[in-house]
Amino acid sequence: MAKDNRTESRELSDVVSIIGPGMKIVGDCTSDGVVRIEGRVEGIIRAAKSVVVGKEGFVTGDIETQDLIVAGRVAGTITAKSRVELQASCHVEGDIRSRRVKLEEGGRVEGRLHMGVETTKPEMPRKGAGAAQMSRPAQSAQQKGTPQGLQQPSRSDS
Repeated sequence: MAKDNRTESRELSDVVSIIGPGMKIVGDCTSDGVVRIEGRVEGIIRAAKSVVVGKEGFVTGDIETQDLIVAGRVAGTITAKSRVELQASCHVEGDIRSRRVKLEEGGRVEGRLHMGVETTKPEMPRKGAGAAQMSRPAQSAQQKGTPQGLQQPSRSDS
């Protein structure tokens, strides 16, 4: 029976859920497989495998998945563990986090792009640590230069 359960699990992950043209979903969507959107979704979309937003598709909310293809519109944060493909007809309003991003000529993105291995962690702590390290040598250089600069004119005035 263990083999049957594994086979059933694989089959569930291969399922494609379609939100067809003219269909509107208000609420969060979760899938173990693929979600294809040709209609409207207002809510968070989580898909284990991939999400495809067709040319007429429109998502107002965040998308979390492995791979994402966008030909339509997305207004929300995109987090893809592996790859994002933004086709020429796409319009994305929001931040994108992914290891790899492909943007075709004509595609529109209004937001920040975060690429790299760790796409789900905010990058602010790293920048803050770097800024603190950078400011210390700058401060010590200023401290070394400032007293000498102030002492020299006062010595020459005495």
